[in-house]
Amino acid sequence: QVQLVESGGASVQAGGSLTLSCGVYGYSYSRYCVAWFRQAPGKEREGVATIDSDGTTTYAGSVKGRFTISQDNPKNTLYLQMNGLKPEDTAMYYCAARQSGRFSTYSSTSYRLAPYSYNYWGQGTQVTVSS
Repeated sequence: QVQLVESGGASVQAGGSLTLSCGVYGYSYSRYCVAWFRQAPGKEREGVATIDSDGTTTYAGSVKGRFTISQDNPKNTLYLQMNGLKPEDTAMYYCAARQSGRFSTYSSTSYRLAPYSYNYWGQGTQVTVSS
């Protein structure tokens, strides 16, 4: 059974930094994809960043250059380093994994960042950025 457990959410000032962690358990694919999503109150869940087993990363335009997704395979942990935080980054952040593993090389950014592309979800960790 796949389990995803997020941690690291907090309240920070605008311009600050934060690192989220996600423990990934029971997800054993040689070719895989894991990702971070977020959902603000009253808004749809949106993709933030993804990383494939070959290290390929994809970022939403709103976070590119500020956020970095990474993984520590021996520790089965996914990270999201967030710098230059803005009030609009306030949301519940979720990590997710694909049941069907890694994306095709030809998969579009929108497909990689779409919630429907993922099957396993964590419970979320709250990030609040104040101005």
